[in-house]
Amino acid sequence: MDSLKLSAVEKVEMIKNGKLKAVDNIKGFLEMIEKDNHKGKKINAVLVVNDKAIEEAKRVDEKVKSGKKVGRLAGLGIIVKANICVKNLETSCASLTLKDWKAPYDASVIKRIRDEDGIILGMANMDEFACGGSGETSAFGPTKNPVKLDLIPGGSSSGSTASVAAGFCDLALGSDTGGSIRNPASHCGVVGLKPSYGFVSRYGLIDLSMSLDQIGVLSKSVEDNALLLDVIKGRDVRDPISHTYDSRIKVSRLGKINIGVMKPVSTKPVQDLIDKKIDEFCKKYKLEKKNVDIKYIDLAVQTYYPLVYVELFSGTRKFDGRRFGVKIEEGAGPELLRRILGGSEITREEYHGRYYSKALQVKEIIKKEFERVFREVDCIIIPTCPGLPWKIGESMSVEEVYAYDALTIPANLGEICAITLPAGQVSGVPVGIQVLCGKGQDSKLLSIAKMIEDLK
Repeated sequence: MDSLKLSAVEKVEMIKNGKLKAVDNIKGFLEMIEKDNHKGKKINAVLVVNDKAIEEAKRVDEKVKSGKKVGRLAGLGIIVKANICVKNLETSCASLTLKDWKAPYDASVIKRIRDEDGIILGMANMDEFACGGSGETSAFGPTKNPVKLDLIPGGSSSGSTASVAAGFCDLALGSDTGGSIRNPASHCGVVGLKPSYGFVSRYGLIDLSMSLDQIGVLSKSVEDNALLLDVIKGRDVRDPISHTYDSRIKVSRLGKINIGVMKPVSTKPVQDLIDKKIDEFCKKYKLEKKNVDIKYIDLAVQTYYPLVYVELFSGTRKFDGRRFGVKIEEGAGPELLRRILGGSEITREEYHGRYYSKALQVKEIIKKEFERVFREVDCIIIPTCPGLPWKIGESMSVEEVYAYDALTIPANLGEICAITLPAGQVSGVPVGIQVLCGKGQDSKLLSIAKMIEDLK
């Protein structure tokens, strides 16, 4: 039996029943990381490996052997984006600013994973301080796309996503500010979820933009995604915006649902594939689709970046070289520095009201537009990315890179939940189909995604 081919849900049951050793599961991943991350394909998805992972897995096996109750993630291997604090592991945000800095505590999501006997395998590469959409801005080199090694994997959760796609872990954590989970998940052919704003505690997340950030899950399947989300979700007193929306995440077959679609929003080959998938979905489950129009959604990118620039600038003032590593302006790469300088300018009194405050007003309008539309339909289905990934190192303008998140940014502005899952391939490259549901409707979102996944 090849345990690497089993789903996370299947593995947990096998580990609980003693049919699979947690140690064997973890050893298998560590061997894969050594073989294809550092050597061989040199995917460069994992920056740091947890040298206590096998020891932690042994403790899970001992609990099983002694008949003690084990957690819902018993013996599963989980990779963590390097902007989420894991105690005693280097949490660098893929930046020279925090190189060699080890987190002194576990983020709330990590504590919840460990309470359920999940094993942290290591820290994933990413775009520096989550600034980027390709996986190329890391101070430690770009992550490669496991599907096609010469292509970008997408970003900023590049290493987490590539780790799932390459078989380095059962599950992974990423963060999503404007598509940073869904963008790479689309390009690497995996499932990527951005929960509703406040659905998961962000305590211990080194933030990019606190009015938009959300920790989410990357996985091979929808059910695996739901498994981890159910563990990390919920109210946390250390994150004031966190809420408990669902008592338990439930993935179930839904009855009559209304599907919202929008006018073509992507390049032709990608849009054609998504339209075909939507038609197949509606035909199988006897559903009808309805054209919807989100007013002002064309302003999403222009609204997003002033918010990100200002909030990044504010959030990085603590990296002054006294408490953490080096001063961020001295350790930053070009993209991070561009955003810090932009935020510094917008924050000046004569610009703050003109740009940041106006962006917050438009964000609120878009949020209310989603609330209106989700009174008419249960979900909206659109492509995840407007096109296909480019080659690593290919010259792309800032405007082209920023516009690439045009289909994912709206969900963050609207504070709603969104998921991407594989829809097929164009020119041998994975393409993701994105499902959006209303704020707090994460169980419904996963249920619809599972129905689409079952079309295979």
